[in-house]
Amino acid sequence: MTSKPRYASSAQAGRYLGFRSGLEDKAADQLRTLGVEFDYEKHKVRYIRPSRAASYTPDFLIRHNGIIVETKGRFEADDREKHLLIKAQHPELDVRFVFSRSSTPIRAGSPTTYRVWCDTHGFLFADKLIPQAWLTEPADPRRMAALAAAAQTPNQEDWACFKLAKRRT
Repeated sequence: MTSKPRYASSAQAGRYLGFRSGLEDKAADQLRTLGVEFDYEKHKVRYIRPSRAASYTPDFLIRHNGIIVETKGRFEADDREKHLLIKAQHPELDVRFVFSRSSTPIRAGSPTTYRVWCDTHGFLFADKLIPQAWLTEPADPRRMAALAAAAQTPNQEDWACFKLAKRRT
């Protein structure tokens, strides 16, 4: 029986194995161990940031049910803004988070934690590992259609409407 080589940190191991973090490596190990087919950073979700079109590469897409799993050690302000923009533009996408620790404040001294932010904005989340219930959740045709639609480049009319809506808020 061969075991994984030892690394100085889980982040180092994750990067060596092709992931951006040790948490992503752990999530991939969990999915492989459970026999769940997944794609790692293979899909693009197109969205509009004010003043420009952008894209987001989800960490994991659970193929059979269309759930997007984003693993986060640090959940920076830019990431939070990006996910709010994506949710506003693609409300049928099912993006869920796995945090190293959801009780971490969003910034030093803030009473708002990653957990509170997710609850406030309607995102499901978990700590450390992807919950089994997410992996066994059945396919939802709306999710699958949303994934296909999100991969399309937004047209100028979509962008103009979004820009106008942002000005009014």
